[in-house]
Amino acid sequence: MSCSPPPPSCPKYLPNQSLIMSANLLLPLPVPSPAATHAQLSFPMSILRRLGPRHLTSSHLLHRRRLSSFAAAAVARQDTAAWTQAPLSEIEPVAESLFHVSIDVSDHPDLAASHTLPGQYLQLRIPEVDKPSFLAIASPPSFAASRGAFEFLVKSIAGSTAELLCALKRGNVVELSHVMGKGFGIDQIEPPEKYPTVLIFATGSGISPIRSLIESGFGAKQRSDVRLYYGARNLKRMAYQDRFKEWESSGVTIVPVLSQPDSSWSGEAGYVQAAFARATQISSPAGTGAVLCGQKQMAEVVMELDASQKIML
Repeated sequence: MSCSPPPPSCPKYLPNQSLIMSANLLLPLPVPSPAATHAQLSFPMSILRRLGPRHLTSSHLLHRRRLSSFAAAAVARQDTAAWTQAPLSEIEPVAESLFHVSIDVSDHPDLAASHTLPGQYLQLRIPEVDKPSFLAIASPPSFAASRGAFEFLVKSIAGSTAELLCALKRGNVVELSHVMGKGFGIDQIEPPEKYPTVLIFATGSGISPIRSLIESGFGAKQRSDVRLYYGARNLKRMAYQDRFKEWESSGVTIVPVLSQPDSSWSGEAGYVQAAFARATQISSPAGTGAVLCGQKQMAEVVMELDASQKIML
Protein backbone atom coordinates (compact mmCIF):
# COMPACT_ATOMS: atom_id res chain seq x y z
CA MET A 1 0.00 0.00 0.00
CA SER A 2 1.22 3.47 -0.61
CA CYS A 3 0.56 6.24 1.87
CA SER A 4 -1.73 8.52 -0.03
CA PRO A 5 -5.04 7.20 -1.33
CA PRO A 6 -5.45 6.96 -5.09
CA PRO A 7 -8.51 8.30 -6.83
CA PRO A 8 -11.76 7.13 -5.18
CA SER A 9 -12.84 5.53 -8.42
CA CYS A 10 -10.34 2.74 -7.79
CA PRO A 11 -12.16 0.32 -5.45
CA LYS A 12 -9.16 -1.84 -4.66
CA TYR A 13 -7.77 1.08 -2.67
CA LEU A 14 -10.93 1.55 -0.67
CA PRO A 15 -9.68 2.71 2.75
CA ASN A 16 -11.72 -0.08 4.28
CA GLN A 17 -15.05 -1.54 3.51
CA SER A 18 -16.87 -3.56 6.10
CA LEU A 19 -18.91 -6.39 4.67
CA ILE A 20 -21.72 -7.45 6.95
CA MET A 21 -23.06 -10.78 5.79
CA SER A 22 -26.15 -12.59 7.01
CA ALA A 23 -27.96 -15.71 5.87
CA ASN A 24 -29.71 -13.85 3.08
CA LEU A 25 -27.83 -10.60 2.63
CA LEU A 26 -24.45 -9.42 1.32
CA LEU A 27 -24.28 -5.73 2.10
CA PRO A 28 -21.11 -3.64 1.68
CA LEU A 29 -21.14 -0.69 4.04
CA PRO A 30 -18.72 2.25 4.11
CA VAL A 31 -17.18 1.34 7.46
CA PRO A 32 -13.54 2.17 6.73
CA SER A 33 -10.65 1.33 9.03
CA PRO A 34 -7.57 1.71 6.88
CA ALA A 35 -4.18 0.73 8.05
CA ALA A 36 -0.99 2.67 7.77
CA THR A 37 -0.19 2.57 4.06
CA HIS A 38 -1.75 1.93 0.66
CA ALA A 39 -0.96 -1.74 0.92
CA GLN A 40 -3.09 -1.68 4.01
CA LEU A 41 -5.68 0.48 2.37
CA SER A 42 -6.35 -2.34 -0.05
CA PHE A 43 -7.19 -4.67 2.84
CA PRO A 44 -10.87 -5.50 3.10
CA MET A 45 -11.89 -5.38 6.73
CA SER A 46 -15.00 -7.33 7.39
CA ILE A 47 -17.43 -8.59 9.96
CA LEU A 48 -19.10 -11.68 8.54
CA ARG A 49 -22.23 -13.42 9.75
CA ARG A 50 -23.60 -16.69 8.48
CA LEU A 51 -23.44 -16.96 4.71
CA GLY A 52 -24.33 -20.12 2.83
CA PRO A 53 -22.59 -21.03 -0.45
CA ARG A 54 -25.76 -20.39 -2.41
CA HIS A 55 -25.60 -16.73 -1.45
CA LEU A 56 -22.04 -16.10 -2.65
CA THR A 57 -23.02 -15.62 -6.27
CA SER A 58 -21.23 -13.66 -8.98
CA SER A 59 -24.05 -11.11 -9.06
CA HIS A 60 -23.60 -10.48 -5.35
CA LEU A 61 -19.87 -9.98 -5.81
CA LEU A 62 -20.38 -7.63 -8.75
CA HIS A 63 -22.91 -5.67 -6.71
CA ARG A 64 -20.35 -5.49 -3.90
CA ARG A 65 -17.65 -4.09 -6.21
CA ARG A 66 -19.97 -1.40 -7.54
CA LEU A 67 -21.03 -0.32 -4.08
CA SER A 68 -17.39 -0.35 -2.99
CA SER A 69 -16.66 2.36 -5.56
CA PHE A 70 -19.43 4.53 -4.16
CA ALA A 71 -18.17 3.91 -0.63
CA ALA A 72 -14.64 4.93 -1.59
CA ALA A 73 -15.91 8.13 -3.18
CA ALA A 74 -17.90 8.93 -0.05
CA VAL A 75 -14.82 8.50 2.11
CA ALA A 76 -12.76 10.74 -0.17
CA ARG A 77 -15.38 13.48 0.14
CA GLN A 78 -15.32 13.51 3.94
CA ASP A 79 -14.40 16.91 5.33
CA THR A 80 -10.88 16.86 6.72
CA ALA A 81 -10.47 20.64 6.73
CA ALA A 82 -10.04 20.72 10.49
CA TRP A 83 -6.59 19.46 11.48
CA THR A 84 -5.31 19.14 15.04
CA GLN A 85 -1.63 19.54 15.84
CA ALA A 86 -0.26 16.98 18.31
CA PRO A 87 3.24 15.81 19.30
CA LEU A 88 4.71 12.33 18.97
CA SER A 89 5.14 10.79 22.42
CA GLU A 90 6.68 7.48 21.25
CA ILE A 91 8.14 6.12 18.05
CA GLU A 92 10.13 2.92 17.85
CA PRO A 93 10.61 -0.10 15.56
CA VAL A 94 8.65 -3.18 16.61
CA ALA A 95 9.30 -5.45 13.61
CA GLU A 96 11.02 -5.25 10.25
CA SER A 97 9.68 -2.10 8.49
CA LEU A 98 6.98 -1.70 11.17
CA PHE A 99 6.95 1.09 13.75
CA HIS A 100 4.97 1.72 16.90
CA VAL A 101 3.81 5.34 16.91
CA SER A 102 2.05 7.05 19.81
CA ILE A 103 0.61 10.55 19.50
CA ASP A 104 -0.27 12.70 22.50
CA VAL A 105 -3.82 14.04 22.24
CA SER A 106 -4.22 14.86 25.93
CA ASP A 107 -4.62 18.56 25.10
CA HIS A 108 -7.47 17.69 22.75
CA PRO A 109 -10.06 15.77 24.81
CA ASP A 110 -12.76 16.11 22.16
CA LEU A 111 -10.54 14.37 19.60
CA ALA A 112 -9.61 11.64 22.09
CA ALA A 113 -13.26 11.10 23.02
CA SER A 114 -14.27 10.76 19.37
CA HIS A 115 -12.56 7.34 19.21
CA THR A 116 -15.42 5.16 20.38
CA LEU A 117 -15.13 1.87 18.45
CA PRO A 118 -12.33 -0.48 17.35
CA GLY A 119 -11.79 -0.29 13.62
CA GLN A 120 -11.99 3.49 13.37
CA TYR A 121 -9.23 5.48 11.69
CA LEU A 122 -8.01 8.96 10.88
CA GLN A 123 -5.71 10.82 8.53
CA LEU A 124 -2.29 12.04 9.57
CA ARG A 125 -0.15 14.56 7.79
CA ILE A 126 3.27 16.02 8.35
CA PRO A 127 3.56 19.82 8.12
CA GLU A 128 4.73 20.91 4.65
CA VAL A 129 4.03 17.46 3.19
CA ASP A 130 1.04 17.48 0.86
CA LYS A 131 -0.23 13.92 1.03
CA PRO A 132 -1.64 12.55 4.29
CA SER A 133 -1.66 8.92 5.38
CA PHE A 134 -4.72 6.96 6.46
CA LEU A 135 -3.96 5.25 9.76
CA ALA A 136 -6.06 2.66 11.57
CA ILE A 137 -6.04 3.32 15.30
CA ALA A 138 -4.33 0.35 16.94
CA SER A 139 -5.06 1.23 20.55
CA PRO A 140 -8.50 0.50 22.05
CA PRO A 141 -10.90 3.43 22.58
CA SER A 142 -10.41 3.23 26.34
CA PHE A 143 -6.71 4.03 25.84
CA ALA A 144 -7.47 7.44 24.37
CA ALA A 145 -9.87 8.18 27.20
CA SER A 146 -7.52 7.08 29.99
CA ARG A 147 -4.08 7.88 28.57
CA GLY A 148 -4.81 10.74 26.20
CA ALA A 149 -3.05 9.11 23.25
CA PHE A 150 -3.64 7.31 19.97
CA GLU A 151 -1.35 4.41 19.05
CA PHE A 152 -0.65 3.18 15.53
CA LEU A 153 1.28 0.46 13.74
CA VAL A 154 2.90 2.08 10.72
CA LYS A 155 4.58 0.31 7.83
CA SER A 156 7.45 2.33 6.40
CA ILE A 157 7.50 2.27 2.60
CA ALA A 158 10.24 4.03 0.66
CA GLY A 159 9.12 7.36 -0.76
CA SER A 160 5.88 7.47 1.22
CA THR A 161 4.47 9.75 3.90
CA ALA A 162 4.71 6.79 6.26
CA GLU A 163 8.47 6.65 5.72
CA LEU A 164 8.73 10.33 6.67
CA LEU A 165 6.58 9.73 9.75
CA CYS A 166 8.73 6.81 10.89
CA ALA A 167 11.85 9.03 10.63
CA LEU A 168 10.47 11.63 13.06
CA LYS A 169 11.48 11.91 16.70
CA ARG A 170 9.63 12.17 19.97
CA GLY A 171 8.28 15.69 20.34
CA ASN A 172 7.91 16.34 16.61
CA VAL A 173 4.47 17.70 15.76
CA VAL A 174 2.09 16.12 13.26
CA GLU A 175 -1.47 16.97 12.26
CA LEU A 176 -4.48 14.71 12.73
CA SER A 177 -7.90 14.76 11.13
CA HIS A 178 -11.03 13.88 13.07
CA VAL A 179 -11.67 10.20 13.76
CA MET A 180 -13.56 8.52 10.92
CA GLY A 181 -15.54 5.36 10.28
CA LYS A 182 -18.20 3.38 12.08
CA GLY A 183 -15.74 0.76 13.27
CA PHE A 184 -16.30 -2.97 13.40
CA GLY A 185 -19.93 -4.03 13.54
CA ILE A 186 -19.44 -6.13 16.66
CA ASP A 187 -23.11 -5.86 17.49
CA GLN A 188 -23.67 -8.19 14.51
CA ILE A 189 -22.09 -11.07 16.48
CA GLU A 190 -23.71 -10.41 19.83
CA PRO A 191 -24.61 -11.84 22.26
CA PRO A 192 -21.61 -14.19 22.73
CA GLU A 193 -23.77 -17.19 23.54
CA LYS A 194 -25.52 -16.87 20.17
CA TYR A 195 -22.23 -16.56 18.25
CA PRO A 196 -19.80 -18.81 20.15
CA THR A 197 -17.27 -18.96 17.28
CA VAL A 198 -15.37 -15.93 15.98
CA LEU A 199 -12.61 -16.31 13.38
CA ILE A 200 -10.15 -13.44 12.92
CA PHE A 201 -7.80 -13.22 9.94
CA ALA A 202 -4.99 -10.67 9.59
CA THR A 203 -1.84 -10.33 7.54
CA GLY A 204 1.12 -7.98 7.97
CA SER A 205 0.29 -4.54 9.25
CA GLY A 206 -3.41 -5.43 8.99
CA ILE A 207 -3.03 -6.58 12.60
CA SER A 208 -3.22 -2.92 13.68
CA PRO A 209 -7.03 -2.52 13.96
CA ILE A 210 -7.30 -6.15 15.10
CA ARG A 211 -5.29 -5.21 18.19
CA SER A 212 -7.87 -2.48 18.91
CA LEU A 213 -10.65 -5.05 18.52
CA ILE A 214 -9.08 -7.66 20.81
CA GLU A 215 -8.05 -5.19 23.50
CA SER A 216 -11.46 -3.51 23.44
CA GLY A 217 -13.02 -6.80 24.47
CA PHE A 218 -15.87 -8.52 22.66
CA GLY A 219 -16.68 -11.30 25.07
CA ALA A 220 -13.98 -13.73 23.86
CA LYS A 221 -13.98 -15.60 27.17
CA GLN A 222 -17.72 -16.08 26.89
CA ARG A 223 -17.29 -17.75 23.48
CA SER A 224 -16.15 -21.34 22.95
CA ASP A 225 -13.87 -20.75 19.94
CA VAL A 226 -12.13 -17.46 19.12
CA ARG A 227 -9.15 -17.82 16.77
CA LEU A 228 -6.75 -15.29 15.29
CA TYR A 229 -4.91 -16.46 12.15
CA TYR A 230 -2.09 -13.95 11.84
CA GLY A 231 0.15 -14.16 8.78
CA ALA A 232 3.58 -12.65 8.14
CA ARG A 233 6.59 -13.49 5.99
CA ASN A 234 8.67 -14.46 9.05
CA LEU A 235 8.89 -13.73 12.77
CA LYS A 236 10.97 -10.61 12.14
CA ARG A 237 7.97 -9.14 10.32
CA MET A 238 5.37 -10.14 12.89
CA ALA A 239 4.35 -7.30 15.19
CA TYR A 240 2.78 -7.53 18.65
CA GLN A 241 4.35 -10.86 19.60
CA ASP A 242 4.82 -9.40 23.10
CA ARG A 243 1.03 -9.11 23.36
CA PHE A 244 0.19 -12.68 22.42
CA LYS A 245 0.03 -13.96 26.01
CA GLU A 246 -2.24 -11.10 27.01
CA TRP A 247 -4.51 -11.75 24.03
CA GLU A 248 -4.65 -15.47 24.80
CA SER A 249 -5.51 -14.73 28.42
CA SER A 250 -8.49 -12.73 27.14
CA GLY A 251 -9.80 -15.84 25.35
CA VAL A 252 -8.25 -15.55 21.87
CA THR A 253 -6.27 -18.49 20.46
CA ILE A 254 -3.33 -17.16 18.41
CA VAL A 255 -2.34 -19.08 15.26
CA PRO A 256 0.80 -17.47 13.76
CA VAL A 257 1.31 -18.39 10.10
CA LEU A 258 4.65 -17.74 8.36
CA SER A 259 4.87 -17.75 4.56
CA GLN A 260 8.71 -17.93 4.50
CA PRO A 261 9.81 -19.42 7.84
CA ASP A 262 13.32 -20.56 8.65
CA SER A 263 14.19 -24.18 9.42
CA SER A 264 13.59 -23.74 13.16
CA TRP A 265 9.89 -22.90 12.72
CA SER A 266 7.53 -25.71 13.74
CA GLY A 267 4.22 -23.84 13.55
CA GLU A 268 1.84 -23.19 10.65
CA ALA A 269 3.57 -22.37 7.36
CA GLY A 270 2.28 -21.05 4.07
CA TYR A 271 -0.64 -18.66 3.87
CA VAL A 272 -3.37 -17.77 6.34
CA GLN A 273 -6.13 -19.14 4.14
CA ALA A 274 -4.32 -22.48 3.82
CA ALA A 275 -3.92 -22.73 7.59
CA PHE A 276 -7.63 -22.09 7.95
CA ALA A 277 -8.43 -24.78 5.37
CA ARG A 278 -6.38 -27.30 7.36
CA ALA A 279 -8.05 -26.42 10.64
CA THR A 280 -10.85 -28.22 12.44
CA GLN A 281 -14.18 -27.63 10.76
CA ILE A 282 -16.62 -25.21 12.32
CA SER A 283 -19.11 -26.99 14.53
CA SER A 284 -21.83 -24.33 14.47
CA PRO A 285 -21.93 -22.43 11.15
CA ALA A 286 -25.01 -20.44 12.11
CA GLY A 287 -23.26 -19.23 15.26
CA THR A 288 -20.01 -18.17 13.58
CA GLY A 289 -18.72 -14.69 12.82
CA ALA A 290 -15.45 -13.61 11.21
CA VAL A 291 -13.27 -10.54 10.96
CA LEU A 292 -10.82 -10.11 8.05
CA CYS A 293 -8.11 -7.51 7.70
CA GLY A 294 -5.32 -8.27 5.28
CA GLN A 295 -4.44 -8.79 1.66
CA LYS A 296 -7.34 -8.79 -0.75
CA GLN A 297 -6.34 -12.24 -2.00
CA MET A 298 -6.57 -13.66 1.52
CA ALA A 299 -10.11 -12.40 1.98
CA GLU A 300 -11.23 -13.70 -1.40
CA VAL A 301 -9.77 -17.17 -0.81
CA VAL A 302 -11.28 -17.43 2.68
CA MET A 303 -14.68 -16.65 1.16
CA GLU A 304 -14.09 -19.24 -1.56
CA LEU A 305 -13.26 -21.81 1.12
CA ASP A 306 -16.59 -20.93 2.69
CA ALA A 307 -18.33 -22.03 -0.48
CA SER A 308 -16.16 -24.95 -1.56
CA GLN A 309 -15.94 -26.58 1.87
CA LYS A 310 -19.50 -25.71 2.86
CA ILE A 311 -18.27 -23.64 5.79
CA MET A 312 -20.90 -21.03 6.40
CA LEU A 313 -19.60 -17.84 8.04
